[in-house]
Amino acid sequence: MNIIKINENAPVIVKGMIEINSSPETIWDLIADIKRWSSWNPDVKNSSIEGDVIKGSKFKWKSWSVTITSIFQEVDRPRFIGWTGKTMGIKAVHIWKLEPKNGRTIAITEESWEGPLTRLTRGRTQNMLQKAINSELEYLKIEAERVS
Repeated sequence: MNIIKINENAPVIVKGMIEINSSPETIWDLIADIKRWSSWNPDVKNSSIEGDVIKGSKFKWKSWSVTITSIFQEVDRPRFIGWTGKTMGIKAVHIWKLEPKNGRTIAITEESWEGPLTRLTRGRTQNMLQKAINSELEYLKIEAERVS
């Protein structure tokens, strides 16, 4: 049972899923290799981490023109990884679940955003974040299958 969950009551919630021809371990390692995010996801401009990928570790990353500071809340290789993040008054929760299926992996990701800005721009923010999640899943699939 996972400890961290998205806020199902947040103004903005996005979810996505993709089947990847790769192992959960390979996919988890790509997600957890914060410093390399920009090498396979062009939406990430740069990223850095303080320490190891363990609960409580902080990492920073820039997407679009926004820098986000995140903290790992749950790390369970190769099944689950989740973090919280803050930027511009927005509190985000992002989780990844990786489920093996017939030699492939179902990658499931969910994210919630809450804060004053998300309530004011709910529709636009929802659409933008859903597009970003969909792109991220496609980029992850391409990279995971490339390195497998």
